[in-house]
Amino acid sequence: MKQLIDPFGRPIEYVRLSVTDRCDLRCNYCIPKGFRDFEEPEDWLTFAEIERVIGAFGRLGVTRIRLTGGEPLVRKDLPGLAARLAALPGIDDLSLSTNATHLDKHAVALRASGVSRINASLDSLRTDRFKDITQGKLDKVLAGLMAAKAAGFSPVKINMVVMAGVNDDEVEDMVDFCIEHDFTLRFIETMPMGTTGLSASEHYVSLQLVRKRLEKRFDLIPGVMPGGGPARYVRVAGTELRIGFITPISQHFCETCNRVRLSVDGTIYLCLGQDDKLELRPLLRAGATDQDIEQAILTAIARKPERHEFGDKPEQIVRFMSMTGG
Repeated sequence: MKQLIDPFGRPIEYVRLSVTDRCDLRCNYCIPKGFRDFEEPEDWLTFAEIERVIGAFGRLGVTRIRLTGGEPLVRKDLPGLAARLAALPGIDDLSLSTNATHLDKHAVALRASGVSRINASLDSLRTDRFKDITQGKLDKVLAGLMAAKAAGFSPVKINMVVMAGVNDDEVEDMVDFCIEHDFTLRFIETMPMGTTGLSASEHYVSLQLVRKRLEKRFDLIPGVMPGGGPARYVRVAGTELRIGFITPISQHFCETCNRVRLSVDGTIYLCLGQDDKLELRPLLRAGATDQDIEQAILTAIARKPERHEFGDKPEQIVRFMSMTGG
């Protein structure tokens, strides 16, 4: 079996695939208020182009694909695309990141298409606060989460970006919520991605401190979870709850990075915290062969940097998270 290896000896086995940069929410750490500079649909990769690129990644040794956005479920017929990707040789793990606002309508079809795992954003359990953070409705998200659970997705992972003075007082409540509903919980540190109106430095919370807080109430023991992501897990003793900590700032995980991102316009981003990239769309639309696509991917991976520089150069990345792919 082939392996895709970067210059620092890390196997690249995981692609985060953005199928749209658009979203029906406006989370204040992701998209700035009033932002309208989205990619035009004619610049999006078509489903056939996506299938070709992911097929090339699969032939080179990638086994995990995560569908992301923006909000992936605003892309028409996403379950159809998922079924095409799940059938590709080499791809044995297909998952989805979503804000869950449309999940109640699509959960059953996604499960049937080959999506096996769901990650859902949920930054507050308070209706008014959720609206302040996202401009959306909490009840739609909760309905989506319950639909995913009923459709048989396991695990359903809840992603909470912990922000000082915004929602950091809900950490324990979120643990209780996930124990009650048999969800997995992942806390995420804020990252300086563009200028969104919410200051990452002002609202930054080290998850090392969050973990110490939780240890005062819960007995946390080492735990593991399947998946290709960067979270470090513990389990709450006496329950099945796993809690993951994603710490790009306080305890970066660059030495084990196994992923790249493919944006909706066909750009391979090699690091969330660097601007190294390679554009595939011009190749695809100029009649590139499958071998040409594979060679372009190999060229890109050869440029993957060793680490991000969020701590050293927080001003370096000016694109927004929705542009890169969650």
